[in-house]
Amino acid sequence: MLHIILYEPEIPQNTGALIRLSANMGAHLHLIHPIAFDLSEKKVRRAGLDYAELANLQEHENLQACLDKIQPNRVFALTTKTTRYYTEPTFENGDAFLFGPETRGLPADVILSLPEEQRLTIPMIPGGRSLNLANAVSVMAYEAWRQLNFDMEL
Repeated sequence: MLHIILYEPEIPQNTGALIRLSANMGAHLHLIHPIAFDLSEKKVRRAGLDYAELANLQEHENLQACLDKIQPNRVFALTTKTTRYYTEPTFENGDAFLFGPETRGLPADVILSLPEEQRLTIPMIPGGRSLNLANAVSVMAYEAWRQLNFDMEL
């Protein structure tokens, strides 16, 4: 299985959309506290529609607790602070993809805790600041799943 980790998510609509995404591709979605909203908020429910029951969603008190529980093969951090494209690695079943909060991205210490080859970026035109979180997760998750031949048994 693939793991999508949202570090301190801030916008309920993004999380709702990612609940729907993870349910439709069989990925496990992990939310790291603090979460800036209540998961029962109408905005989350509307964006996730009725997919919450189909999604494998877990909350964790902190990143280390999440990693200890899921024990991923590797953790890839998505950041604008690197030059290695998200298409370069060969992904494996059990990999995890870590995304930061919408307004500030991952903290530097989290990014630096991972080997340089596990820090990935999604290319943008010069001057682009960042992509919407739900869009970035979708791009990354589907690239990893594509490499695994869209295996439904993940």
